[in-house]
Order: sequence, then structure tokens, then C-alpha cells
Amino acid sequence: MSNPSPLRRLWVLFRSMLVISAFTFGGGFVIVSLMKKRFVDELGWLEEEEMLDMIALAQTCPGPIAVNCAVLVGWRVAGSAGMLSAVLGTVLPPMVVLGLVSLAYDRFAGNRYAALALRGMQAGVAAILADVALGLVGKVLRAGDGLRIALMAAAFVAVAFFRVNAVWILLAAALAGTIAALRRKGGGAT
Repeated sequence: MSNPSPLRRLWVLFRSMLVISAFTFGGGFVIVSLMKKRFVDELGWLEEEEMLDMIALAQTCPGPIAVNCAVLVGWRVAGSAGMLSAVLGTVLPPMVVLGLVSLAYDRFAGNRYAALALRGMQAGVAAILADVALGLVGKVLRAGDGLRIALMAAAFVAVAFFRVNAVWILLAAALAGTIAALRRKGGGAT
């Protein structure tokens, strides 16, 4: 489906986000990895590097990363109508589920089987997140860019051992990347 009509593209965008959001447990990063699979690998509407940039940008903005990423992907794929379509597809399933759960929260929260099911889902979510993280680490290592490797290692140490807030890490990495790019640009001009 390389170049569908605009209405078909909106429908595929909405339906893709709806299905991803409805059948994904574990939060934004799990959804984002499935968005990458759908829009980069399957549909070919985005490049992998472009998707990674969107994920980084979505993470730096306030709000849920899944919704932020849906805004960026939707806008890139089909403009403002695509943005609305993607966001609607992303937020509709959790709104319906949370609405239903809130009606019976007291019974659900105390249910032993519900608690056991949620614990089981945590293990699956951890595996999916590990897969995404290892894939991103491998991509950085294969690129062989010393600065990116150093930033990745420093960010890991900062989070794992010093509990530095992710916002500060992203801002520091963005600053380091900007400075490096400006130095390369300035160095190439002389």
C-alpha cells in the first residue's frame, strides 16, 4: 500500500492506531514499537530514522508518549486530518476500557484473578520493552558514532545509578548533539 487515496490513508491510519492501542498493554513505548513496525516496516510510509526522531521528540513533550507519537506520525502521514485520525485511534480504546473499569473499579481492584493477570502481563511488557531497547542499542552501536555511543552509555549510567530525570538526560543529549553538529559544520567550512 505505497500510495493510497487520501481517505483510504486516513482510514488505514485510524484503524492501525485503533488496533495497536486496543491490543497493546504496557504503555507508550510498547505502542511506539508497534507503530514503528506498522508504519516503517509494513506500510513503508516512514523511514526508520524519521520514526526514531519522532519517538525522541514525542518523549520530550509533555503528555503520554503514545499520543505524542500519534500526533507526529499522523501529521507526517496525512497532515492535520491524519493527526486527528491517529490521535482518535490511539485514545479511543483506553478511554472505553477505563470507562468500563471505572464502573466496576472496586470489584476489579480486589479481584485476585485480575491481579494475577496483570502480573503476567507485566512480564510480557518487560520482554517487549527489552526487545525495543536492545534494537535501539544495536542500531547505535552499528552506526559506530563515538558521540552517540558515549551519550547512550552516560544516559544509562545517569538513569540506572543516579536516578536522573529523563527530561534532563534528553535535554543534555540534545545539547551535546547540537554542539557536535555545529562543530562539524564549522569545521567543514574552514
